[in-house]
Amino acid sequence: MFSPTSFDSRRRTLVSWLLPVALAGACSLAWGQSASDWPTKSVRLISPYPTGGAPDAMARVLADKLSKKWGKPVVVDNRPGGNGFIAIDAFKRGAKDGHDLIQLDSVHLAAYPYMFKKLPYDPAKDFQVIAPIFKSFMYFVVPTNSKYQTIGDVIADAKANPGKLDYGSWSIGNPVHLGMEELAQIAGLKLQHVLFKETTQLYTSVANGDLPFTMGTAGTAGPLIKAGKLRPIAVAAPYRLPAFPDVPTVAESGGPKAPYEVSGWNVVAGPKELNAAIREKIRADVAEAMAGADVKERFINFGYESLALDRKQLADFITSESARHENIIRRAKIELD
Repeated sequence: MFSPTSFDSRRRTLVSWLLPVALAGACSLAWGQSASDWPTKSVRLISPYPTGGAPDAMARVLADKLSKKWGKPVVVDNRPGGNGFIAIDAFKRGAKDGHDLIQLDSVHLAAYPYMFKKLPYDPAKDFQVIAPIFKSFMYFVVPTNSKYQTIGDVIADAKANPGKLDYGSWSIGNPVHLGMEELAQIAGLKLQHVLFKETTQLYTSVANGDLPFTMGTAGTAGPLIKAGKLRPIAVAAPYRLPAFPDVPTVAESGGPKAPYEVSGWNVVAGPKELNAAIREKIRADVAEAMAGADVKERFINFGYESLALDRKQLADFITSESARHENIIRRAKIELD
């Protein structure tokens, strides 16, 4: 069972870990190398995602742009599985001078620290977040022939049949799971969480009518939406998105009003010991790469949103997301070994 003391301690740890993100002049270990002559060899971007998915595709777009900018290869090293812990372990054993970087998911930074009794990493010691990559909002999706036309319909049915309405996701603590828990807490619902081994099985199950609804991004659920096998009824965002501009927000669809949002996001992180000048070089170059017109086109195709934040804004954003997820996790009593 969670204790308030453990949560307060973890929050203080996360705040102390985020300080270097906000303070460019924070002390860091010098490695006898200036930013002007870095990198001196190929750079590895370790990813917790499998090849072929949208997050992997964005990592490869970023790697290609950085390779051209730096004049050295930037190689994406996919280490999927184990809740991302396999990738994190590889990163922890890697170079401390910035030649090994890691692509981290929102759950690694803003959810797992409150969920796992024992984490195989310490955010305060193992990472410093360098730059954001993207943000991705979730759509509520139903079978094409579903009786649900709005989120209001889903909520009404769940209230009329407490504990009998199922939704699915691919793991404990992912954005879909936490987003549904938050919806249940706000609206006073009791929903049943069904786990699937992979997203393909999840969205096929909804399309076939085996599962009444779930959430997904334009990248994960989008192909079946475009194929006419899934129907989006709302997006858990503060505004309608370019990928499906006719889909209303949750607030417009009879659901909770703002600030209810469900999203995932990615960042580039480096080792805690990374030289501040090199960190700032990476941050600036990632920001420049993500601002390109071709990248913005990719964002639309994948249903991603730009997460153009400076150091302090990024630190504030992660702190806010962490507090929100902590509250959801504590109220839902989600705890993993």
